[in-house]
Amino acid sequence: MRNFHPKIEKQIKVEIEKLLAAGFIKPIKHPTWLANIVPVKKKTGVIRICTNYRNLNRARLKDEFPLPNMDVLIDSTSGQGLLSFMDMFSGYNQIKMSPKDAKKTAFRTPYENFYYKVMPFGLKNAGATYQRAMMAVFHDMMGKEVEDYVDDLAVKSKTRVSH
Repeated sequence: MRNFHPKIEKQIKVEIEKLLAAGFIKPIKHPTWLANIVPVKKKTGVIRICTNYRNLNRARLKDEFPLPNMDVLIDSTSGQGLLSFMDMFSGYNQIKMSPKDAKKTAFRTPYENFYYKVMPFGLKNAGATYQRAMMAVFHDMMGKEVEDYVDDLAVKSKTRVSH
């Protein structure tokens, strides 16, 4: 386990409490996989907790679901009268983990060990899983009114009324 400065530990505790309150994580007593956390300071000075899933990712097969071509997405928005760009904030956390796989996302903190009940960032196949979900949700609008790249969404239209 890594040691953290007491100030950082306090911020880690605050972030863990937020994740617990949201129902995203749960304590675990006997994990088979256990990852370290990496506190990353944002521009605002707030600490964000990232999890180092390198060992788990090495043991998993890659999901080869194709991500959209960025050049095609950009070209498809040309000539539109109105564009709205949205970041699907916390979108990954809307996808529940399979109960048999959830405990593999265990991570250690200075206070306790936890695992994710929802899909966390840092997993090898998280992007492909999320893209597949977005394709399923917006399948009839993709390429017409909506363009999507993982958790970034662009809504496009010729006129304000149709937007």
